[in-house]
Amino acid sequence: MKRILVLACLCLIAVFVLASCQQERVASPKELPKESYEYPPEKPATPDEYAIKFNQMRSFYDVPGEFGHIMIGKDHGFESLSFIVTETHPGGGPPLHTHETEEAHVLLEGEATYWIENPVTHERRVFTVEEPYIARVPAGFQHTFINAGAKPFNLVAVFPDDELTYNEVGTNPLVKK
Repeated sequence: MKRILVLACLCLIAVFVLASCQQERVASPKELPKESYEYPPEKPATPDEYAIKFNQMRSFYDVPGEFGHIMIGKDHGFESLSFIVTETHPGGGPPLHTHETEEAHVLLEGEATYWIENPVTHERRVFTVEEPYIARVPAGFQHTFINAGAKPFNLVAVFPDDELTYNEVGTNPLVKK
């Protein structure tokens, strides 16, 4: 019962974050950057506040076409949640990577192609899914995705931990060279 309640809360938070994205979209230039980057928050975290603005989170860009914000839960008063919020352009997505915890992707509008590999069996699944959906990524699995649609989308990644591990293991195998 507790697990169902936690998952329901995660989904509600993700819906709230996606709705906020529509009001405070990641500012993306007409031409996408040629190199990846990561910047620290513009303003300090305020763990005693109940609303967290994007300028209080680290921002990043991954070639080719993924802008985002990283919210480390412990910095903002969460005991067991962290988030990544992206604006992913067509054909864009993160490098191939892993996390120490499971992850849920929430997408209300758009289409994504996923690449997920089991670290023990090396069974690889590649699949495309259209909105609305929640994708499940088990802990330790190598994974990535690309925006398979024609317009940018906002994706919320939810992590059940107040820390966030990110281990890059290679380039995105779904990106067309």
